[in-house]
Amino acid sequence: MLNLNNKTDFFFDCLPSYDSGYLEVGNGHSIYFEQYGNPEGIPILFLHGGPGAGFSNSHKSFFDPNIFRVIFFDQRGAGKSIPYAETNYNNTQLLISDIENLRNSLKVNKWYLFGGSWGSTLALLYGIDYPNRCLGFILRGIFLGSKIEID
Repeated sequence: MLNLNNKTDFFFDCLPSYDSGYLEVGNGHSIYFEQYGNPEGIPILFLHGGPGAGFSNSHKSFFDPNIFRVIFFDQRGAGKSIPYAETNYNNTQLLISDIENLRNSLKVNKWYLFGGSWGSTLALLYGIDYPNRCLGFILRGIFLGSKIEID
């Protein structure tokens, strides 16, 4: 139960990330990432909506930091990734490649993918290309890019 007198119950009081940095992914792009929670925990990749939105500290509230090793990253052109708002060399296939490069860089064998809106689309597309790297999916606000959704 949420206790309004206890500020630790609010999402903005989450623990700090234990690791952060940039991963160069080619063509002048570097993606920003953070790792949160238990370094030995169950690996889960958070895929933000947008495209272009980035992740925020409030997204940490979805995860128990004692159980999960949560990896957040800002997709190409989004959030703290550089260059910001760049659309050159920024397409869905390159974003999927970035996810796989991040997995390799962080030495994650398999992980869960947690995506909302556009992030749910990326999670599913990554799963199609790399099914043996996925433990499962947690999807919310699913966006499949259909004509009716775009309209």
